[in-house]
Amino acid sequence: MAVTANLAPTGIRAGRRRPALTAFRKAVTRKPGRLIGLIIIVFFVLMGICGPWFYGRLAVDPNALYAGPSAKHWLGTDFAGSDVLQEVVTGARYVLATAALSAFFTSLFGVTVGLVAGYQRGLTDSVLMRLTDFVLTIPGLPLLIILSTVWSFGSPWEMGLVLGVTGWGGVARAVRSQALSLRERGFLEAARGLGLSRRHIIFKEMLPNIAPYATMQLMLSMIAFVGAEVGLFFLGLVPFSSTNWGVMLNQAVFSGGAMETPSALIYLLAPLICILLLTLGIVLFLDAIDELFNPRLRERV
Repeated sequence: MAVTANLAPTGIRAGRRRPALTAFRKAVTRKPGRLIGLIIIVFFVLMGICGPWFYGRLAVDPNALYAGPSAKHWLGTDFAGSDVLQEVVTGARYVLATAALSAFFTSLFGVTVGLVAGYQRGLTDSVLMRLTDFVLTIPGLPLLIILSTVWSFGSPWEMGLVLGVTGWGGVARAVRSQALSLRERGFLEAARGLGLSRRHIIFKEMLPNIAPYATMQLMLSMIAFVGAEVGLFFLGLVPFSSTNWGVMLNQAVFSGGAMETPSALIYLLAPLICILLLTLGIVLFLDAIDELFNPRLRERV
């Protein structure tokens, strides 16, 4: 039996716990902004999953270069005659999948290293923290430029793995600090007194108490990784091997001359508005996540 259930520092009595789904619904619907944030996130997730199924391959109409918004092309066309709405929808999958994979790898490596280092201390802590310091010193941008000579980054897995492997250092440092404070708590002293294994204590007792913090870090990381990958494609530092919002921004500015002519302005604004909306949705929804995992906030409402 997990010790956390009886001795966790959250102080929540079992009889007062609400079902998880009910607590989630109440936390989301308590403020309109949280619900709006969730709707925005679900909208973009559905766009990334289902969008390419509806549009398939990009259609090009050479007779409609820089066409304005119309019933046929809701957001107009670009310099090559491609439908801008179609490009936004089909490009969402790469952006969202890369951000999610990057955040997953960052959380996986960062939380694991931080927990083990904070609990074990001593030589293990020193070795893992020196490894973390090394990761923190890796210049991500030059590394990606070098890797782009051998990788096309056409798959979200490739970009997500590189961003995640080079981005977990900060999370590991933060989780280690949390683990050091948890290590001396009474419920962990009791777990050690009961003779539970280190793996059980780390992953069954400490991890549930770190999970809210890790979840917040994961969602914040997604915002940073969306900006990072779009920025890399916009600057042209990686090959254009896929359709995504960064490629659209690059072509709008450098090929379409969006900064000089208003005819390509929609082509520039469409991916920018999507990035802003996605960021806004995550920020608004984080407020609900904070209340959901923070017992003090739940007790106030």
